[in-house]
This record gives sequence, C-alpha cells and structure tokens, in this order.
Amino acid sequence: MMHRLLWAAMIPVTMFLAGCENSATAFMIDGREHALILVREQSLPFSEVNQFILVTRMPHCQRRWRIQPDATPLAPIKVYAAGERLWALEQKGRWYLASTEECQVQVWQTPDPARLMGLVGTFTNQEGQIRFTPAK
Repeated sequence: MMHRLLWAAMIPVTMFLAGCENSATAFMIDGREHALILVREQSLPFSEVNQFILVTRMPHCQRRWRIQPDATPLAPIKVYAAGERLWALEQKGRWYLASTEECQVQVWQTPDPARLMGLVGTFTNQEGQIRFTPAK
C-alpha cells in the first residue's frame, strides 16, 4: 500500500519537473574545439530560463558567460561575423560581442551594423529542440 502511495505522489512531481529545460547547442567555427555554445537552464517550470554562452577555442581557453535570461521557447539568437575571431549575437534587441580570441563575452551597448560582416546563422527552437541553423 505504501508503495502505491509513493508512486501516486511521484506522478505530479514528475509532471511538474517535466516542464524544465536543460539544453545546449553549438555553432562550430573550426570543428568542435572552436565554437560558441548556447546553454539554457531552467530550474522550475514557468520560471525564466538562464542562458549562457560558452566560448571555446581549445586548448587555449574555454569560458562560460551568463547572458540575459529568456523564456520558453527560445527567442532566436542571431550570430554575425564581426571580425577575426569576433562574433556579434543579437536576441530581442540585446547585443553581445563574443571573442574566441580572448574567450570573452560582453554586452554591446551601441551596436554598429557597419562592423557586421554578415549573418552566420541563428540559434532557434525547432520542434522543441534548440539548434544552430547556418545562414544560407
């Protein structure tokens, strides 16, 4: 009897936690050792989703940087080339510069479209999964 009560109590908890998100996807620049990786973590359903950009250029560096939280589903994040080992990311009007030379991410307060060298791709939600879709 106790076993059944335990299982009955677990069903609502499982359903509650099923709404949480913990996902990642990568924009591979030069293979898997040189990449920008979007990481999304949500601890409770209906709460905001913490987002991080992991800047990787192995074996030189790998760092994780917090960016503005988002909701579910993912609001698209556009990635632009902005110079040698420099990338501009834009999500809902917020801009970031990510350097794979220095393994840094910073808020870009005054974006300069003249610095952008073209859209590289977009982090999007496709059928419930986050993916990086290269530009055509």
